[in-house]
Parts: sequence; C-alpha cells; structure tokens
Amino acid sequence: MNKMVINRNDKLFVTSDAATIVKELEVVHPAAKMIVMASEMQEQEVGDGTNLVIILAGELLLQAESLIRTGLHPSEVISGFNKAGQKAFEILEELVIEKCDDVFDVDAVTKYLKTAISSKQFGWEEILAPLVAQACIQILPKSTKQFNVDNIRVAKILGSGVSDSKLVKGFVTAHDSEGTIKHIKNAKIVVFVAGIDVAKPETKPTVTLTTSKELLDYNKGEEKQMEDMIKAVAGTGVNVVVSGGPIGDIAMHFIERYKMMVVKIGSKFDLRRLCKATGATPLVRLGAPTAEEVGNCDTVSVDEFGGTKICIFSNDSETRGLSTIIVRASTQNILDDVERCVDDAVNVFKGIVRDPRFVAGAGAVELELARRLSNFGDSSPGLDQYAIKKYAEALEVVPRTLAENAGLSTIETISQLYAAHHAGKHDVGVDVEEIGLRSAIEMKIMDLYLTKSWALRLATDVAVTILRVDQIIMAKPSGGPKVPKQGPRDVDA
Repeated sequence: MNKMVINRNDKLFVTSDAATIVKELEVVHPAAKMIVMASEMQEQEVGDGTNLVIILAGELLLQAESLIRTGLHPSEVISGFNKAGQKAFEILEELVIEKCDDVFDVDAVTKYLKTAISSKQFGWEEILAPLVAQACIQILPKSTKQFNVDNIRVAKILGSGVSDSKLVKGFVTAHDSEGTIKHIKNAKIVVFVAGIDVAKPETKPTVTLTTSKELLDYNKGEEKQMEDMIKAVAGTGVNVVVSGGPIGDIAMHFIERYKMMVVKIGSKFDLRRLCKATGATPLVRLGAPTAEEVGNCDTVSVDEFGGTKICIFSNDSETRGLSTIIVRASTQNILDDVERCVDDAVNVFKGIVRDPRFVAGAGAVELELARRLSNFGDSSPGLDQYAIKKYAEALEVVPRTLAENAGLSTIETISQLYAAHHAGKHDVGVDVEEIGLRSAIEMKIMDLYLTKSWALRLATDVAVTILRVDQIIMAKPSGGPKVPKQGPRDVDA
C-alpha cells in the first residue's frame, strides 16, 4: 500500500518506498533515529530492503517489550537475540534456491529484477524490468565488480504512460539545440565549460571613438577574433559544440555558418556525465581542441516527447559509457515513484554482480526462518530460549503484512503457511494476485540473498543497541528568559 507524505516544505509524496518516506519525515525520538540510521545504512550498502529493516527492528523491539514485562532482564533478551541472529544467518545460506550464473543474459537478469520492480510499481514490471536489465548490461564492464549505478540515468518527461518509456544508449538532456541544426551523424563533440562569447575585461573600460570608420573597425575586430576561433574549432572536424554557459550572438552566427550543432547545458553535473558518455574533455579555454579532447558518438539529435524537446547523444557502438531510461507518466508523482523503482532495480543488479544468490520471496524465507528458529529455541537451554522464540515470532511480520495487504485473514494465512512448511514445501509464500498460498518459484518471486542478510544483520544490531540503553539523557536549554550576553569587563588602570 502507498503512503501519502507531506514534508516540511508542504511537498506531497505518494509512494511506498520506505527510504523516501523516512528521508522526508522529521524523526525526533532518539531510538527512532537509530532505526532510521540503520535503514539509511541498508540503502547505502544494498540500495533496497530499507522497509524490511524498519519493520523487523520495530517488531523485535515490540517482542522484547513483552519479554521484559514478563520479568526477563534486558541482558537475557539481548543474549537471545544475538544467538537467534547468528543462527538466522546460518539458516539463510541453506535457503538459497537459485543463482544467476550469467549476468550478461538479459532474460535471466530480467526475471530477477521483476520482484524488486513489482514491489514498487505492481503491474509495470513486464515493461520496466527489460529496460533496466538492458540498460545495466550494455554498460557493464568486463570486470563486473566495477559496475557503477551512477552510469544509469533516468530522464523524466511528463505525458503519455509508463508503457511508452524507452531506453537510450548514451546521454539525454531535456534541452533543445540552440541553432537550426537538429541532427548530426558521426558526431565529434567539443565541450566548453564556460560560455562562448567575446572575451570581456574584468574592469569597465571606456573606449572613445571619433569617427564611424573606427566604430566599424572596432566591431570587425571582435567578429574577426570570434570567426578565427570558430573556424579553428571546425577545422579539427568538430561538428557538435556543447557550452556550459551563454552563447553570444556573434558566436552563434559563425557556428551556424560552419554547419555545427550547438547545445547549451547549464548543469556542471550533466556536463560531466556527457563527457563520460562521449569521451570528451571539458575545456575552460576557447579554442581548437586537440584530438584527445574531442568526444565521439554515433548521433546527436533533437526529439520531442509530449511537447518537451530533448537532445539525445546516442552511442550504440561503444560497450561502455552511459545508459539513459526515458520515463513517461501522466503525473509528476508517478514519474518520481518510477524513478525510485528504477533506482532500486539498478541496485539489485549491482547486488547480483556482488553475490548472485537468491532466496524465495513472498514471505516464504521469513516464515521458514521463523519455523527453524522456533525449533532452535525449543532445544536451547536457559532463559535465552524465550528471546529466541520471540525473535522467530518477529519474523512472521513479513508474511502477516503481505496477507493484510491482500485482504486475507492473517491468523489463518500464517497457520496455513506453517502447515505447508512443516510438510517440506519451504518455498510456499503469499500470493497477492490470486489471493492464497503458492510456491514462490512458480510465481517467480525471488529476493536477493544480500538484501535479506544485510536487513537481518542491521535490524538485529539496532534492536540490540536500543535494548542496551536504560536511560536517555538529553541536553536541552532550560526554560525562562535568556540571560543577556555580558560585554567586556572594565579593567582598572
């Protein structure tokens, strides 16, 4: 289910992404802040599964409260939670069901990305998953560990629907070209960081002209200087000029004369991405570039999507560089949510490159962990067994939440899942489409092993850390009027 969040700036968000919700909220309580920090660490480490960290940590603290109320000391609860967490990691490795053997296979990667996408944008996974898989694979370096999520960009264009989204191999900027030339093949690109205009002095000089001939000669001198510079640039074979600043009228005139396309990009970050996609070197000086400073791409063209002009630097021949997914949607909220969904899917691909193992989704792995940890608690001596069994009970929160969202009876669903898992069907989870129970392998719902392991580790750590605290001491200014600041003392001579 989605949440409607209004942040401190009165901006509206409609999303189910836990990372976005937590980031936009003002969390005040110190214990809650620690859980938020754990979710942020999950976002940095894996890029997905922040929701699991928050709900699991909250459920662990809820179960710990009931144990403390029954008379257990927090140290005994902490000991039991630590033992349960270590045992959970061991069991999780035994529950691996599949492994992505070839990260360069688009169909195989698409299958694994669908779960991450459907959790955010249910119904659009058949469209978005292949786009993200192709975008990641076509820029994946030979040394796969060097995959960088920043090389996948998202261009959001309002209008039409998500089904009209497309993938571009290269860089896309939401700007029209400045001149009349809108399409260039076999482009050679030069990037000037500053604007393209006649150099102006730092001071304000005064020029005294006495005759009309002096005025004409003065303008001709500026024009000659600019024409020589543009001619030198065109002489190197450059046919696309990218400027990071304003372009003067005289410069525009000569760029058009020499049949060069000109694009203005104001953002320095976009300029860096363009240079990365084309191999160009950003220049701070105006003049002819060297061969090493010139970038290349197959085509540079201006296209129109829903009334928005965009400039596409397409580079199909290169195996590395940048991929851009052009996302279409009818509202800005949907665009933002799809962008977050694509970001999660790209991070899942990064996780596949690091560790290609997968476990059953749909709440199946959490319930199997709960079942085995409960058995482990029964065989454990001492008071730790109560904390271990409560840890196992906390893991039921995932299938219980799925059942609630699907409109199922939570008690009945959990009991049926336990019965199926006791019968040896360890991959049975909650089917939210056909409303019931079904094998996660048949539904093709698989979660990344890395996501689950980090979520378990972080949720356990933050719950144990909070349980170690017996008192909160906050330094706050006292009430009443503020004491006026004292000035310097008079020193007697």
